[in-house]
Amino acid sequence: MASDSKKSDREEQECAWKSLQHEELTELEDAAAQVKDCEKDEEKLTQLIEKIIQHFQENSDKRIRLARKDVSPFFAPATCSPLENSVLWIAGCRPSSFIRLIYALCGFEEEVQGTDRCLEGMATKDLSKLSGEQLSMINELQGNIIREERRISGKLASLQEEIVDQPLVGKMKKEGHGCDKADEALDDHSGHMADVIEEADKLRMKTLKEIVKILEPVQAVEYLAAAKKIRFCVQQWGEKRDQQHKE
Repeated sequence: MASDSKKSDREEQECAWKSLQHEELTELEDAAAQVKDCEKDEEKLTQLIEKIIQHFQENSDKRIRLARKDVSPFFAPATCSPLENSVLWIAGCRPSSFIRLIYALCGFEEEVQGTDRCLEGMATKDLSKLSGEQLSMINELQGNIIREERRISGKLASLQEEIVDQPLVGKMKKEGHGCDKADEALDDHSGHMADVIEEADKLRMKTLKEIVKILEPVQAVEYLAAAKKIRFCVQQWGEKRDQQHKE
């Protein structure tokens, strides 16, 4: 019963988060459509951006609390399609993909594969006007983020090898191949895996904050709207493929 309760809490949070994304996309699109060249509009856009960033942080905090209780499902959420789960990086989006999206929206389509149809018709006129200084800052950020991704990926690989395989094999040998004595090793492993998710979420949060800091408010609004649309495209592709495989 306790396990079912935890699963319900996690799935409820994931569904609530997806619903919030739809609401925020509508807000972002409305804001972008109403932009005028005045200080008042810029202030409103900044407030909207800050609200969305805050929601991202709050969701991350909730995820970590739930992951501390049961971490494994976060690596393949039941509310996501197999396609969505196949592109996850440590229970979420790869931070460097946030930056590659900017390149695609700026017209460097070779930087991003498979997103052409999602990007068609998006209002990104201001994003296409990034200055040389902005592009330089984005390039530098990309290098830093990729290095951090590799470090965290290496940490995850080490955990999978050193914390799971070796302790479990040792216990199985000691207990005569019994599987009921592995709880201590698995609990220890789960705690470290939750640590990795927290570290990955912090990198996602850091990347998003740095991006909106580099962009002008109207550019950041266009960017956030595009990012959410891409996310919904992947969701729709996954649902479509699932349906095709059932037929």
